Amino acid sequence: MPVKVSVVIPVYNPGPYIEDCITSLRRQSLPPDEYEAVFVDDGSTDGTPARLDELAAEDPRFTVLRQENSGWSGKPRNVGIEASRGEFVMFVDNDDYLGHEALERMYDYAVANGADVVVGKMAGKGRPVPVELFRRNHPRATVANAPLIDSLTPHKMFRREFLDRIGLRFPEGRRRLEDHVFVTEAYLRADNVSVLSDYVCYYHVKRADAANAGFQRFDPVGYFKNLRESLDVVEKYTEPGALRDRLFRRWLRNEMVERMRGKRLLSLPEGYRQELFTEIRGVVVERFGPGVAAGLQPTQQVVAALIADDRLDDLVAFAEWEASVAPKARPEGVEWRDGSLRIGLSAEFVCGDAPMTFPADALAAPLDGPPASVAEAVDWVGAHTVDRFGSATVDLLLRDRASAAQYFQPVDFTRETVTEADGRVRLVLRGTASVDPATAAGGTPPGAGLWDAFVRVKLGGWTKECRLGPVPVKGSSAEAAGVVGGRVVLPYWTARQGSFALDVDKAGKRLGFGRLVPGQVTCSGDRIDVPVPLHVPEETPVLLRLARVSGAASVDVTGRLSPRGATAVLDAALPVDTLRGAEWRVALTPAPEASEPRFHPLPLALRVTSSGVQAVRPTVPGAWRRLVREAVQLLGLLAARVTARRG
Repeated sequence: MPVKVSVVIPVYNPGPYIEDCITSLRRQSLPPDEYEAVFVDDGSTDGTPARLDELAAEDPRFTVLRQENSGWSGKPRNVGIEASRGEFVMFVDNDDYLGHEALERMYDYAVANGADVVVGKMAGKGRPVPVELFRRNHPRATVANAPLIDSLTPHKMFRREFLDRIGLRFPEGRRRLEDHVFVTEAYLRADNVSVLSDYVCYYHVKRADAANAGFQRFDPVGYFKNLRESLDVVEKYTEPGALRDRLFRRWLRNEMVERMRGKRLLSLPEGYRQELFTEIRGVVVERFGPGVAAGLQPTQQVVAALIADDRLDDLVAFAEWEASVAPKARPEGVEWRDGSLRIGLSAEFVCGDAPMTFPADALAAPLDGPPASVAEAVDWVGAHTVDRFGSATVDLLLRDRASAAQYFQPVDFTRETVTEADGRVRLVLRGTASVDPATAAGGTPPGAGLWDAFVRVKLGGWTKECRLGPVPVKGSSAEAAGVVGGRVVLPYWTARQGSFALDVDKAGKRLGFGRLVPGQVTCSGDRIDVPVPLHVPEETPVLLRLARVSGAASVDVTGRLSPRGATAVLDAALPVDTLRGAEWRVALTPAPEASEPRFHPLPLALRVTSSGVQAVRPTVPGAWRRLVREAVQLLGLLAARVTARRG
């Protein structure tokens, strides 16, 4: 069978952090004979060479190549390309890992769309990754119709014939931004680029020891010399004009302006800050015309203008003001409706602890030259924030706490201008997000775990995220759990921050079953009706497990949940002939089709006699009663001792 995908992994002293990478490669859903992994060890001095030898000896899919240390990842990747046998080449760093279906999905997507490059959705575990690019799938993406240029890391799938045909390889040696040069040229010369956004293909991980290559402080002179090579690629394959300015804007914004903003600038040592500023200013003055900065957001335009005007002190002062600006999102109601969770919210920016206010009638003039002072810069940003309020947006993302995978949820919102007593205005976004558990994770149900809600606000010159909350009552349920899409979903407020989150298929006591009492149960013949604090949009099959109080026997009984007002009723027909003559504890799994269904004990038992079925409180066997009595006595003794010591 021809190899469909070759995964190339440059390796240098990853230590134990390579294990997640190895595990993810072994678990790929693509058939084993259709992919290979080529590890290129760039002179590791830790235990990695022995680990790779062991790996290659036990798995024929894995090949290990070795070379003297080259200083960076470019040469190992090139060596891996030459050794690869696959139709496509996928680049993975040794401390990152793939989603289990990544290779299969990306390969199929490439074939279906005739793509030379496939960009798979990324999740950042402690590392920033593109967000807007992965809002939806882009079968035919270009640098003109999609924000491709926001994703320049090499962690993508490339058609090998395409790389050979245009002679594309990574720059080699001890350097930076070799991936920018490679990926930019690939984007600009590919017949088609496809973006796969409905499945997390790549997990970009910040190591606990912060030893990822990209986190190390760099030499500004060498870094910006290498950056100019990316600009050279853009100039070679584009004409002067709006598209070139838009592409250049990516480097101006991400690599220069953002390093000179807010807390990021303020955290730099003064000497390094000056050195970095000097090199950045050199590129800005040398390479960027006025059309590049003109397309930035207002705050970014101010920073770019101050850089060009050689005013580092004013940049620091502006950063001190901007560092105090943050979004605030307040919950305004949570309820289930027709199987979807409706989450009301409002969002605005605050400065310090107070809502930001803006001039109501200031003129939003273009920035013709640098502002005369920081105060003038702040006023100019305020005027443009009000002027652009009509394009402000608010989004809600659900982010898996374990994997960092995140997905946009639909939000209907309005923009509200609130006039304050002094005549200035607050700019408030009010909306309702809809979370459908059947489709919330890119068209599929979210996996079991805890999912945090983040509100993403675009307003004026800022795009920032914050949690939804806090609320005063932390650690409590925000609404009853819902059984939708084969998942049990509990909305709740986190105990630490009081922010909104979802518990998917993990909740126990918080489901509220402990509040049931036998008197609420209706028994009629062989049928029982039990009111349960769950939301179901329609009749939903469930499973009961009846465990005999005395003995080890158990019986599974199918039932159903039906909507009844704001809650649900559990209805089941019992096999009374099998159950007669005993008392049975009851446990319920609301989602029996889940990968790991959980049975939740209910605080009742069913006593089945010749007279019928009766709901009662569970009988505690004699041995358990003794244990409970002894535990109570022990706790009383300990409490007495503590009291005596305090006295």
